[in-house]
Amino acid sequence: MKCAEIHENIVLAAYGELSDDKAHLLANHLSGCAHCREEQQQVLALKTLAAAHVMLEPDANLVARSRTRLEESLDAIPPKRWYDRVAEWMTRTATGLQAAPAAAVLLLVAGAGLGSLGGYEYAARHVANIAGNGNGVTPVTTETATSAQNAANSASTPSAPGELATVSGVVRRPNSNLVEVTYNEVKPRQVEGTLENPQIRQLLMLASQNGTSSEVRDSSVSLLATECRTGHGCRGGDLQSTAIRDALIVSLLYDRSATVRQKALEGLQPFVSEDMQVRNAVLETLLNDPDARLRSAAIGMLQPVEADTSVRQALSTVALSDQNSQIRTASRLVLRRVSEIQ
Repeated sequence: MKCAEIHENIVLAAYGELSDDKAHLLANHLSGCAHCREEQQQVLALKTLAAAHVMLEPDANLVARSRTRLEESLDAIPPKRWYDRVAEWMTRTATGLQAAPAAAVLLLVAGAGLGSLGGYEYAARHVANIAGNGNGVTPVTTETATSAQNAANSASTPSAPGELATVSGVVRRPNSNLVEVTYNEVKPRQVEGTLENPQIRQLLMLASQNGTSSEVRDSSVSLLATECRTGHGCRGGDLQSTAIRDALIVSLLYDRSATVRQKALEGLQPFVSEDMQVRNAVLETLLNDPDARLRSAAIGMLQPVEADTSVRQALSTVALSDQNSQIRTASRLVLRRVSEIQ
């Protein structure tokens, strides 16, 4: 077997998906090929490294937003007409027809039929155009034309100003004066309910990631943080509780507004002891947040777990290198207190 085939079998063997006969061939090849043995060692090392890290499920909000964007993108693609699909089919099969004379004859017959159909449609449109010139065909009355024009306008124009969001496609039909415009509408909607309402919580988590309005992020994070501080909706290991804490963690680590980050930090305070991800986010804030007020608040939040090794290491780093003298002093006091207790 060639080395390229062996590399694929090495991966299958590492995960127990290689058949017995191929496993025997693989063993014989590895006994005489140092390069493939090195490849096998790298694959096994990568498998061990991957197994050491727990695979995280994607956030439900991220999946929902991605599906929505995908559906919007697919809806924005203009539908293909029959002659486009026929052209693609003929292109895909042209190569194969070189070795299939019978199929080529059938394609020729089909092409002649489609050509006749296309010619008929063109002739029908041509006759319709001549009708307006009075060449022996019953003309369309003025009243009928006006009525049809009004109906077309009412069907193709947004029903109210402000609902039009974007125009996603413009296509002119061949051999015709007709233009097809595809557009998207924006229809604002409202929902009302208590903070215990799952839909309200879902919308608040989505609003906390609103990249265009800091006011929306501030309000939503403030409400979510209040829910967490009062113990409603954030405690427990269910999916929604975890999602709310994750939304606050993202706001704490990545939001551009210090006010929003501070509210997220306050909302996560009750979970520093029980949730390792929350603790790590607070440590990240202590080490890297540009706002000294948040770094100082993080020191106070870490008090219940200040004896933890990772917390002591972070405090030691801050005590030596933080630019704010008060934060350095506060970190040293905590480290001294922990040393005295131990």
